[in-house]
Amino acid sequence: MDLIFEDRAAPERNRSLRALAAGSVGNFIEWYEFAVYGYFATVVAERFFTPAGGSAAEGLVRTYASFGLAFFFRPLGAALFGRLADRLGRRPVLILVVALMTGATTLIGLLPTYAQAGALAPWLLTFLRVVQGLSAGGEFGGAVAMLTEFAPPGRRGLYGAWQSFTVALGLLAGAGLAAGLATVLTEAQLGSWGWRLPFLLALPLGLLALWLRVGLEETPEFREPAAGSVRVPAGAIGLAVGRVMGWSAAGYTFLVVLPSYLQTALHTGFRTALLATAVANLGFAAAILPAGLLSDRVGRRPVMLTGAGLVVVLALPLLHLLQDPGVPAGVKGAALCGAGAVVGLMAGPGPALLSEMFPARARCTGLGLAYALSNAVFSGCAGLIITEAVKRTGNLDVPGYYAAATCAVSVLALLRPWMRKAG
Repeated sequence: MDLIFEDRAAPERNRSLRALAAGSVGNFIEWYEFAVYGYFATVVAERFFTPAGGSAAEGLVRTYASFGLAFFFRPLGAALFGRLADRLGRRPVLILVVALMTGATTLIGLLPTYAQAGALAPWLLTFLRVVQGLSAGGEFGGAVAMLTEFAPPGRRGLYGAWQSFTVALGLLAGAGLAAGLATVLTEAQLGSWGWRLPFLLALPLGLLALWLRVGLEETPEFREPAAGSVRVPAGAIGLAVGRVMGWSAAGYTFLVVLPSYLQTALHTGFRTALLATAVANLGFAAAILPAGLLSDRVGRRPVMLTGAGLVVVLALPLLHLLQDPGVPAGVKGAALCGAGAVVGLMAGPGPALLSEMFPARARCTGLGLAYALSNAVFSGCAGLIITEAVKRTGNLDVPGYYAAATCAVSVLALLRPWMRKAG
């Protein structure tokens, strides 16, 4: 009997592991690219958004406007591809969105700059960012649905956390590659052609993701006949946005926007700023899977409440520490690592929490829309809001206020229970 049980369990375990790989690799590519764009924001601003006579600050604001625009197309992508995934299945939609993301990212690495194509260059870049935004909007809902629906009993938190973990790996890969290129290439080489290499690397990564997803089965929950209503609960979307907005805002503030903030506001060197961000992302990555596993034992909300509450309390002290030239570099590094880990407490249980708020035949649409709306407003605009506010007010504490305020709203939303009706 034990042998029969093991024989039946092995294929199920293999399906779960393949789903884990297939669902995670697309998220890795998506966030690797978004990280690269954020880390090279100053270079992109100079090459695409700063014609002769334009200021560096104005170019950076335009770069972040393009960055934010892609986020505002995420909700549209979540609604479009999410509905398709809820009707046709997770697998075909996940194949489509990773193909779109890979193609758009690779083409960015081949684009002519402003000096080569004039005003056409920023428009081409913005168009490709829109394509990325649409595909990224469909990626999250389908990937999280796949990961959690293939998860073994009692392991949804851990399996869902892999979505966030591959986000961290993508951010780390982007930061590591950017830092490596900044180390081995001269500033002139980096600005001339070196910045293109990270975008071109998306092509082989995307082909790997396509191979994994083509061979994937449909999820068990989707194959079950739909019972009752499959409408997306509007109340659940609103509450879900509130619950994850702190995760979105604090994550982008400390993990993506930080390099440009350190360079423009604190006058830190490019290499040092990238190293600081890599340290923060290491802390983020290290906390995600343990946080997801802990949420399987104590619940999603307590773990996320802890993370959001810590950001409210510690965001401003962290910035003051970074601004103090007398604080040793090692202490600043430890603080940044801790800040990343606090964001990881929200990111680990977050995907499973969103998945469990929606019925299976509305899950991709519901959780995808909630996450996309949160990211469009509170992540995509983070760089633009922070950069413009610091420029206008001269207040270097703006990032801390932004992260703390959004996490305070998430604390209130997480304290409110949500009971999904059956059907």
